[in-house]
Amino acid sequence: MAAKKKAEVAKTSFPKATERDYEVIVKPVITEKSMALMQNENKVTLKVLDSANKTEVKLAFERIFQVKVTDVKISNVRTKVTTRGTRYTGKISGYKKAIVTIAEGEAIDLFKE
Repeated sequence: MAAKKKAEVAKTSFPKATERDYEVIVKPVITEKSMALMQNENKVTLKVLDSANKTEVKLAFERIFQVKVTDVKISNVRTKVTTRGTRYTGKISGYKKAIVTIAEGEAIDLFKE
């Protein structure tokens, strides 16, 4: 009985997500590499707002998904110039990417229906 109470006490609650939290986290990045990170190392890869910093991303992620975040890594993905055949040139826009590490024993489902 005492172990059950300790498990309930250890569960942390997070405040409700604000509108700003949903602006900070744009969308998940779904690639083979990010899926492997999610399964093997409990890390989630996200596209975030260009002006966001690590603290904002951590708080927004915790509020939206109600899980404990242990680490956040942020990198800028550069713009790429591309061609379609030999005639048409274009560019793939750059963005800011965050890799969020979730605490052990916790998980999220990005593909809710």
